[in-house]
Amino acid sequence: MSTLPLVLMLLGACVVSVIIFRRIALPPILGYLLVGALVGPHAFNLVPDVADVSHLAEFGIVFMMFSIGLEFSLPKLFAMKRIVFGLGAAQVLATLLAVTGIAMLAGFSWQAGVSVGGALAMSSTALLGKLLGERLEIDSPHGREVIGVLLFQDLAVVPLLILIPSFSQAPRTMAWLMGVAVVKAAIVLMVVTHFGKQGLSRWFTVVARGKSPELFMLNVLLVTLGLAYLTEMSGLSMALGAFIAGMLISETEFRHEVAEDIKPFRDVLMGLFFVTVGMLLDLPLVLEHLPVVLAILVGLVVVKFAVVFGASRLFGALPGEAMRSGLWLCAGGEFGLVLLSLIRQTGVASPEVVQATLAALVISLLFAPFIVHYSERLVLRFVRSEWMLRSMQLTSLAVKTMRTEKHAVICGFGRNGQQLAQIMGHEGVSFLALDLDPDRVAKAAAAGENVVYGDATRRETLIAAGIGRASVLVVSFADTRAAELVMHHAREIAPGLPIVVRTVDEKDFGVLQRAGAAEIVQETQELSLMLASHALIQSGVPINRVLKRIRQTRGAHYRSLHTFFHGGYDEDENERDVEATRLSSFPLDADAFAVGKSIGELAIGRNGAEVMAVRRRDLKTQDPSPELRFETGDIVVLLGEPEALALAEERLLKG
Repeated sequence: MSTLPLVLMLLGACVVSVIIFRRIALPPILGYLLVGALVGPHAFNLVPDVADVSHLAEFGIVFMMFSIGLEFSLPKLFAMKRIVFGLGAAQVLATLLAVTGIAMLAGFSWQAGVSVGGALAMSSTALLGKLLGERLEIDSPHGREVIGVLLFQDLAVVPLLILIPSFSQAPRTMAWLMGVAVVKAAIVLMVVTHFGKQGLSRWFTVVARGKSPELFMLNVLLVTLGLAYLTEMSGLSMALGAFIAGMLISETEFRHEVAEDIKPFRDVLMGLFFVTVGMLLDLPLVLEHLPVVLAILVGLVVVKFAVVFGASRLFGALPGEAMRSGLWLCAGGEFGLVLLSLIRQTGVASPEVVQATLAALVISLLFAPFIVHYSERLVLRFVRSEWMLRSMQLTSLAVKTMRTEKHAVICGFGRNGQQLAQIMGHEGVSFLALDLDPDRVAKAAAAGENVVYGDATRRETLIAAGIGRASVLVVSFADTRAAELVMHHAREIAPGLPIVVRTVDEKDFGVLQRAGAAEIVQETQELSLMLASHALIQSGVPINRVLKRIRQTRGAHYRSLHTFFHGGYDEDENERDVEATRLSSFPLDADAFAVGKSIGELAIGRNGAEVMAVRRRDLKTQDPSPELRFETGDIVVLLGEPEALALAEERLLKG
């Protein structure tokens, strides 16, 4: 098959599979693996030679390692060093030792055991990170443990990528190659980090001054692939060079923009890589050795759960939190598939072992979301102390609010929640704050703040916080999904309680309003109001007029601030939305249908657009009346969605 039909077939199959898997709330990686398994040489044989696409797919690993390098932050590692280098290292090493011991008892070499153990030790950073974010558990005790372990696993991939290829050599040669690889890696790392950090920062500054998104993206690709090529020429892997490139850029001010630019390349090429992994899956062979696959699957889940649970308890976690961490991390991960691909290439383990392990990892990834979903029920079912602990927390919370009335309940005690609490304290308004970060709660409570550990999205927590007696409920975190859940429970418990909600995105205004928010504070609009108030006062406008204008704008729910004229540099994620309401302006010439007719006669509003202003001979009329008649040369300012604006313009020009 020629290249273009092959690429089109893979793209079409991937698009369809990802749509299906997203509809059924499963990770897209499983869709890619399924596509590969179906089109590969062991099924329909549409791609008989995996090498046709494997060379391009290797770049998926390169960009994934680059993304991990971008997240590699020394301050972040230092802040979580106990979890990352304690619990994380214990989990990886214990899993390696356990799998190696089992492999040697089964008659395999220790090299095969270490290689397969490294693959099985990995968990899915992409999947678990996404689930933690969706379930608002990143700052929970088990969430911090999961993130710390995942971070160490990502770092552990780098030495494994160097180590596994050397296992295919004789012991003496292997030791020599490993020593040379370590020395090379150390030299490359020292040279690149010593000379690269300042050089890259200066070079990116030069490129950024060009103010060209295309140029910046090309430069990111050049740096990533250039360092990957450098390490490959040094006898190391391209992935190591990409990791170093990401690590260097992570220390510059261009980190976030680079991460966004590289994301499309990473996701597409990683998808292609997982397709090639799926092509390696020999389904007939897997079915033939199904008992072995199931044994590896059960062993993987049980061993990793036991290792994480034991290590977590050893590091001081409570039984319930340790069990949660174990359930979250017991499945396999995408880097396990990367390492299995490398194991297959080097021949460290037999094809049957690779196939069985690959199938077990894929099945574990399939079950991972379900394990996470039922983890809370499993913890409550098997950990007796968890019920007691939760009851004690709720009792303590209820006792704290028992004699409190007309207080404010603040959901979230981050920067915004703390600043709000300070202002309320100065005004003598009592409050109770709920937060899920145990460190923050401990420090704030020790300082005398009225904050307790509690999940505001849980109905029982809100009841214990006394929202039935509260004067106001404030959601200080900018998470629309969580805010909706909080308001849903609050409406059931205290229907008349006013709720103040914070949001970043103005598109969520309608959603939060329908959910029952009395006031919605939009960050962008409030920033504009503050800038305008200071500027107006400095311009000599009386402060009472400034305050009146601010009250009017807020009273109209920021209606006049919701939209703006879009420019060529406004194409961020929010403004790409084709349904976004926006402003548009255009002149009326002498041939325009609207000339001589009033706004009311034209009935523009029935198409969904609205005339916001009319500029005539340098005079601008805001919110013109329906009786205003258009004249030649008028500049008409319209508000609406793109389709409505197009219809309104056609009405004004052609009738």
